[in-house]
Amino acid sequence: MPLDDGSELFYALSACIVVGIWLVFARHTSVKNRAVPFVWPAPDAAKPDWSSISLSKPSLEAHLQNPDLLPPVHVPNRRYITCYDPSTSLYLGTFLADDAVTIGEKIGMAGRAQLSWKQTSFADRKRVIRSLLKWLVDNKEDCARVACRDTGKTMIDAALGELLTSCSKLEWLVKYGESYLRPEKRSSTLMLSYKRSELHYEPLGVVAAVVSWNYPLHNAWSPIIAAIFAGNGIVVKCSEHVVWSTSWFIGAVRECLTVCGFDPDLVQLVCCWPEEAEALTASPHIGHITFIGSEEVAMAATTHLTPVTMELGGKDPAIILPGTNLNKWISILMRGVFQNAGQNCIGIERIIVHSSQYVDLLQEILDRATKLRLGSALHATDGYIAPVDCGSMISKDRFTELERIINEAAKEGASLHMGGTEFRHAYLESGSYFSPTVIGDVHQGMEIANKELFAPVALLMTYGTIDDAIGIANSTRYGLGASVFGPDQEECLRVAKRLECGMVSINDFGVFYLK
Repeated sequence: MPLDDGSELFYALSACIVVGIWLVFARHTSVKNRAVPFVWPAPDAAKPDWSSISLSKPSLEAHLQNPDLLPPVHVPNRRYITCYDPSTSLYLGTFLADDAVTIGEKIGMAGRAQLSWKQTSFADRKRVIRSLLKWLVDNKEDCARVACRDTGKTMIDAALGELLTSCSKLEWLVKYGESYLRPEKRSSTLMLSYKRSELHYEPLGVVAAVVSWNYPLHNAWSPIIAAIFAGNGIVVKCSEHVVWSTSWFIGAVRECLTVCGFDPDLVQLVCCWPEEAEALTASPHIGHITFIGSEEVAMAATTHLTPVTMELGGKDPAIILPGTNLNKWISILMRGVFQNAGQNCIGIERIIVHSSQYVDLLQEILDRATKLRLGSALHATDGYIAPVDCGSMISKDRFTELERIINEAAKEGASLHMGGTEFRHAYLESGSYFSPTVIGDVHQGMEIANKELFAPVALLMTYGTIDDAIGIANSTRYGLGASVFGPDQEECLRVAKRLECGMVSINDFGVFYLK
C-alpha cells in the first residue's frame, strides 16, 4: 500500500537521524584516532653550518683533560660523559652519567607510570604511535641530521637505517599490533567441548632495552614502541657514544606521550658507563630485557631469571651462487659492506663467491671501493657540503686492533688489495676515519674470517661446491643474518634454508629489518 505523507516524513526523519548519529560517531572516532601534532625542535648542532669547539684528542672523557667542558654546575664525585661528532671532532656536550641509585629511581618512575598506562585501550596506544609516525615524517631531515652528527654517518645511511626502518615498524604496529595482542579463543577437545578457553596477553610491567650506538634513532625507538604498545613501561640504556642524540630522540617520545595525555615517565633513558649497567639488567623489577651487545649482559639477567631477547653479533655471509649476474647485484653488495662505514649489525662481513667468478667480483669491488669519498655529511666549507659516500667510524678506539687483524691475515696468505689502515682526512684531521678495505683469498682458519670487524672491510672467500659455501657460511659461532644471490630464486631458497642464522635475504641485503 502507498505510504501517506505522514509516514513518508517519519521514515525520512528517521533516516536523517540514523545518518546523523553515524556521522557524529565517525567524526568522534576519526578525531580520537587522529595523530596529535606536537613540537620537539631540533638542536642547533643538527644544522650543517653549526660550529663548536674542535677537540684535538676527542674522547668520552675529554672533560678530564679539559675541565672547561664540564657543566657550569656539576656534581662532585660523579662521572660524566663527553659527546662529540666523530666525523669532525666538534664538541656536542657533557652529560652527567647515571649511577645505580639514579637508575633504580628511573625504573621506579617507569613502573608507577605503567600502572595507569596498562589500562589504556589499543585505540589510545595507536594514537600515540600515529603521532610519533607523523612527527618522524614531518621532521625526517632533522632526525637524519641528528643521527649523522652523533655517529658520523651519511644522510643516506640515516635515511635507510634510521628513518625507513622506524617508519616501517610504526606502520606495522598501527596495522597489525592489535591483532597479535587481542585475546584468542582456543578450541577444546571433544571431552571438554562444553568449556571455553581463551588466551589473554598481559603486560610484563617495566621492561629494559640495552641498545648499541650505530643507529641511535632506530635502536632506541624500536624497543620503545613495541613495549608501550603492549602496555609496558620501558627503560632504555643507550650507548655512552650516543647520549646526545638518544636524549633528543627519546625526548620526542616523552613529549608525544605528554601531548596525548599520558605520563611521559613511562619511557626512561639511562645514560651510564658500562660498569653501572648491571643496576638495570640485574634489577628484580625488570620483566624482560632486549639487548644488543655482549654475553655479560645476558649473564647479569640470570640473577633473577629475567627473560631476554639477545643480539650477540655475527659474521654475516653473502653467498654468490655460480652464474650470478654480478653487475646486477654489485651495488647491493657494496651497500651491504660499506653502509654506515661497515658498522652495521647485519652488514655483509663475508662475501663467499664461486672460484670461477672470484676475479671478476674482486675487480668490480675494487673499481667501486677506490672511488668512495669519505667525509662528514654535515661539514660545510664556504657553505658547500661535498658529496660523501662513507662517513666516519664511531671512534678511533678499535683502529689498532683492526689493523692488527688485517695485517695478520695478510701474513697468513690473504691478499690485501687496498686499505687496511686509518684514513688521514685532508681537512678533518681529528675525524675517526678508516680506509675502505678490500681483502681477498681469506680462509676459514684466519681470525679475520671468524671475528666480527664492524668496519668498512670487503672480505672475499672462495668455494668450489654449494656444500662448501654452506659450510663456510655456517662455520662461525653466531649467525645473525645472511644473503644468498643467484639467477634461480628457488635454488637461492634451498641454500637459504640450510643456513644456520636468524634472517636471510634472497637477492637482497637486510630487508628483514623493515619488519
